[in-house]
Amino acid sequence: MLTSRRLAAALAVPALALSVLAPVPAFASGGGDAHRNAGSCSGSTDWKIKAKADNGRIEVEAEIDSNQVGQTWAWKLKDNGVVVAKGSSTTGGASGSFSVHRRPSDAAGTDHFVFRAVYAGEVCRAAVAW
Repeated sequence: MLTSRRLAAALAVPALALSVLAPVPAFASGGGDAHRNAGSCSGSTDWKIKAKADNGRIEVEAEIDSNQVGQTWAWKLKDNGVVVAKGSSTTGGASGSFSVHRRPSDAAGTDHFVFRAVYAGEVCRAAVAW
């Protein structure tokens, strides 16, 4: 006959094993938490940036919100100091914003992303690490 201590120990081992294994499928399928940052630009514009795992790559999304429709911003996205994307985007919609989505490869170690956007002398610099 099992004592209550032995019974508790016998039940704890499978419960612990299940709690360790349960998150693995979600992480392996590209799940996991996103890393996010937000802040203000040199003027009245706000920025947001997010990075998350996406099937062996990193999905990076940056948003510029100026509350002014029709502004064309020049932007660059760098990963560990190397330009991985650049272009220009025009603010639109009800909020006067634009978003840039890119999926660069996942480099060894920590990826440090910097998104820089410029319009009429205003500079936005958003950064996030993954």
